[in-house]
Amino acid sequence: MTTETTAPSRWAHQLITRVRAADAARPWLWDGALTAFWTVGALVDASGGWRNVARDPSLPAGMVVALSLALSLPLYARRRRPTTVLAVMAAAAFVSEASGAFLQAGFLQALPLFHIALARPPRRLLWSFALLLAPLLIGALRFDGEEWHVHVTSALWGYVFVALAGITFRSRRDHTASLVDRARRLEVERDQEVRLAAAAERARIAREMHDIIGHNLSVITGLADGGRYAAAKSPERAAQALDAIGTTSRQALDELRRLLGVLSAPDDAPAAARAPQPTLADLEPLLEGVRKAGLPVVSELPAPLPPLPPGAQLTVYRVVQESLTNTLKHAGPAATATVRLVAEGDAVRLTVTDTGTPPATTPDRGQGQGLTGMRERAALYDGTLDCGPLPSGAGWQVRLRIPTAPPPAHVPVPAPEDSRP
Repeated sequence: MTTETTAPSRWAHQLITRVRAADAARPWLWDGALTAFWTVGALVDASGGWRNVARDPSLPAGMVVALSLALSLPLYARRRRPTTVLAVMAAAAFVSEASGAFLQAGFLQALPLFHIALARPPRRLLWSFALLLAPLLIGALRFDGEEWHVHVTSALWGYVFVALAGITFRSRRDHTASLVDRARRLEVERDQEVRLAAAAERARIAREMHDIIGHNLSVITGLADGGRYAAAKSPERAAQALDAIGTTSRQALDELRRLLGVLSAPDDAPAAARAPQPTLADLEPLLEGVRKAGLPVVSELPAPLPPLPPGAQLTVYRVVQESLTNTLKHAGPAATATVRLVAEGDAVRLTVTDTGTPPATTPDRGQGQGLTGMRERAALYDGTLDCGPLPSGAGWQVRLRIPTAPPPAHVPVPAPEDSRP
């Protein structure tokens, strides 16, 4: 039943679409065909049928033919210049009504009237009805006497319906154009959202890659330097350094594989397979790797570890990782570090302090992108992060506060202040 009712409407819609496409491609063809059709009809009426309604049937045939052509040929330009066409036809209609010919071709004035209602300002309709009314009045008053209003009223009602049809089509066309414009705007907005999402994803990937590769390479560099100095005096310690380098390299590769696995996982993959990220439980292995690289680290971690959402745990882990990486890079060979994690009511506070070289002697401390990424991570979970030199002038401290409750849906990312690579 549904197919039987929708098939004809679908066929009609396709036919209308094709006709409109053909008209848009060759408007002259449709205008010429319509003008030829009504011109032939007007000339057929001028061959003798006009006398059936004429008030003066004795008018010359040449005059009737000329008036018929003047009422039909201008239709070719009705879409481009409907007001001009109506003025020309109204002049011919005035002669037709005043002479008593009362040619039925006068009703062709409804065609330019329709296009005026369809495409011109509404005030043009007032002038159009003035042009249409003048011939009707002169003919009715001259030949119909007391019944003049019958001829005028019936014709005017026809013109009113034509004008209303033009206004209706215009409203529908404007509504359709509005819908199309809205659809285009929505498409543009969707494209912008896709681009923003892609940019955010690229930033997230870059941040993860920076944390993984930067930290592990710093540890490997420290281990390699220590192994080189120990090779001459203690081959066993050099071998231990090489083992640690191998372990750290494998850990870095494992993290990269997990990151790439998350990126390439399908949308319907299980959550466990899509989010194998470090947690607070991985802090001790991280600190042990840094110690092997030659940086003494004192850790103060609560037992049990505070409950945090998985994303917030990853944020704490990355902040510790980035802070110790920066210490390995910039703090000097005699530096030490302290990592302190404290649960305070509805928030967790992390403090990473080192006793390294004063910032004045390392201009690149506080100028890189690593800390900017840490601030973005903290802001994503409604946390705050700040850093700076210690009051004594020697050493650096990173302070993170992150709530234990889930963050709101959208949290603005604060503008980066002082940062270090």
